[in-house]
Amino acid sequence: MNRNLNDGINFFSKLNNRRMANAVRLYTSYQLSRLFKRPIHWGKPMVMEIEPTTSCNLRCPQCPSGLREFSRNTGMLDLTLYKKIIDEIHPELVYLILYFQGEPFLNKQFLEFVKYAAAKNIYTATSSNAHYFTDEMARATVESGLDRLIVSLDGITQDTYEKYRIGGNLEKVLEGTKRLVYWKKKLGSKTPHIIWQFIAFKHNEHQIPELEKKAKEIGVDELGIKTAQIYDYQHTDELIPETEALSRYKKTEDGYVIKNELLNQCWRMWRGSVVTWDGLVVPCCFDKDATHRFGDVSKESFEAVWKGEAYNNFRSAILRSRKEIDICTNCTEGTKVWAN
Repeated sequence: MNRNLNDGINFFSKLNNRRMANAVRLYTSYQLSRLFKRPIHWGKPMVMEIEPTTSCNLRCPQCPSGLREFSRNTGMLDLTLYKKIIDEIHPELVYLILYFQGEPFLNKQFLEFVKYAAAKNIYTATSSNAHYFTDEMARATVESGLDRLIVSLDGITQDTYEKYRIGGNLEKVLEGTKRLVYWKKKLGSKTPHIIWQFIAFKHNEHQIPELEKKAKEIGVDELGIKTAQIYDYQHTDELIPETEALSRYKKTEDGYVIKNELLNQCWRMWRGSVVTWDGLVVPCCFDKDATHRFGDVSKESFEAVWKGEAYNNFRSAILRSRKEIDICTNCTEGTKVWAN
């Protein structure tokens, strides 16, 4: 059976009447909000991102974790706080992304997070630079019930790989992936659905054909080509790919501009939320420094934050003028160019 089909079947198996009814309420209220230009919001989150840690072993130059330039606190998510959040939201929650900033597997309790959500029939996903998949960890990851694992692999030679993944070791990533594939087969498991995610830059775009061959050789389930978010795209083209289809920016006479039209709407603001390692609730993954804080679930219930004035005011601002919101101006909602 097609591996992507397997993943889709697995995802839809997490749905039940309560979760589907909630999704309908969310989508209906979103469409009504677009129509009437005011925030109408029914339902509870169907998608959540919870951050295991802000710590990272690499020094990627377009990442706050890698640059060590956070203006917010750094640390590790506590299992007690995590369980509090999941216990509140799990009846309606379908998709849980255990990642925001940092390397999730640096949190020693990470697989406990996965197991707790999996026991509540929630689809779990994470993203990793794959430097910690020893044989023991690879097996434990497969056995944890993790549904989707994105492995960052931005080059097929060490020289190209380390131009962005500074401090990284390509051989560790390749060997770690092989161990994951081995234990999936050994244990007869269809999960996790392993995706190699390749962020396209000027220095690595030529390696995509070779990457496709290597992905088939090792046996990953999917290859995803992702466009890069460049913070200073107006003033530099050092990282922006030559192939426009691989870039979220386009070149004009006045320099580079983002392709996104920045319409006054955002489904993300209706479907779910992001919680940092220390309990801060923020709009989405583009708010890396948590500058737009709606509340703190370590001190109050998630529902109080979700229905609170700060959240509602932000949704209203989205509908009024998205171009005026700082975190929206470099957003394409993570444009990807998917490959097989």
